[in-house]
Amino acid sequence: MKISRTSGETPQNAPAPQPKTQPTPAPAPKPRRKPKPEPEYEEDDDEEEEEHRRHFPVGCLIVIIILALVGFGAYKGMQFYSEIDGGTDLGAEQTVSIEQGSSVSSIATQLKDAGIIQYDWLFKQYAKYSGKADGIQYGDFTLRSGMSYNDIIKTLSEVVRRATTNVTIPEGTTAVGVAQIFVDAGLVDDVDTFLNCANGTDGSDFSQYDFWNQILDNGRLMKCEGYLYPETYNVYTDEDVYYYVDTMYSEFANKTAALADTIAARGTTLDDAVKLASFIQEEAGLESEDAKVSACFHNRLESDDPQWAEHKLESNACSYIMRDSENNYLWNSPTAQYYGWPDQGAIPDDVLALYDTYSISGLPAGPISNPGYAAIEAALNPDQEYIDEGYYFFVTGHPGTDVAGQYFYAKTADEHYQNCVKAGWA
Repeated sequence: MKISRTSGETPQNAPAPQPKTQPTPAPAPKPRRKPKPEPEYEEDDDEEEEEHRRHFPVGCLIVIIILALVGFGAYKGMQFYSEIDGGTDLGAEQTVSIEQGSSVSSIATQLKDAGIIQYDWLFKQYAKYSGKADGIQYGDFTLRSGMSYNDIIKTLSEVVRRATTNVTIPEGTTAVGVAQIFVDAGLVDDVDTFLNCANGTDGSDFSQYDFWNQILDNGRLMKCEGYLYPETYNVYTDEDVYYYVDTMYSEFANKTAALADTIAARGTTLDDAVKLASFIQEEAGLESEDAKVSACFHNRLESDDPQWAEHKLESNACSYIMRDSENNYLWNSPTAQYYGWPDQGAIPDDVLALYDTYSISGLPAGPISNPGYAAIEAALNPDQEYIDEGYYFFVTGHPGTDVAGQYFYAKTADEHYQNCVKAGWA
């Protein structure tokens, strides 16, 4: 009997068919997060250089700098040591003149300018801290570049002073008188040699002084008159005439430099101040009277008083009056003797036309002596009270009377006559 198999039947003893199972699908992988894009920076050249520098060995740079400084310091130290210790090759001999009273600082500068040393500050410190500065003398010394500091100081400490002498020029001395003083001191051969130099007629040039360039060529007797400053000078005995004249001109320039502002404020000139001062020096005689005498002269030259309309100085110290009893620049002074006017018996007319204070208006062509500083200052600063009160006259007591040396001032000619009687002159 056939057994027919139908769907859904299972033969005996046959392994039961396993039910078909569907494979379990693997879980879908999670999508990976995209990394956030890094911000992009555009590197420029500066950043590249900065990055490069970050990698430079800074320590090496510091070492290099230190070595350079040490090397430079050692180099300069060797230079300084060589300067102090001196060299083997010495320069040519030079004469260096050290003035009396020079400081170590000025001496060091002088040596540097002469090429003897290179470092003036180093020499100054060496001389100071070596304790040898006090031994330095003044005078003329022979030195050479390349000398050690010890040798230089040793040479400067040797007493080799040039011979000097004192020359005193009193205030109010005329130019001829000054020349004679130098002749008498054995410093100048003769008066003409001195005056030719002082006046520049021998070619001597003093244009380094402003006052010299401002002196007018107006026919004055001597260009030097008024500017040979009266003072006591310590001068070398073996110098030429130019040195002596220049010494006095230098002193005049230095002493009068402070008066520049006053001169400008007064609206005058230094030359006119010196002219008037030479009369104050001669007429006043006492410094205490300078400003009062100056006031009288200022009133004569500047007053609106009709009696003084011609503004004549009217001083017997420089006039046509030929009396031997009076000190008259044109008649019995060293200047008059120098020109020989007393021998001729008269003062030349062309000289009177320039210097006679009784005939010309204003100041004469030039000063009549070399005034001191007080007289020059008084010429610029007259006594204001005497100007305001109108004093024009003055007279001093006669030497042979009880009022010798006293001063009498007057406003009118009549008062002046009475003062002359009191003073013993009339």
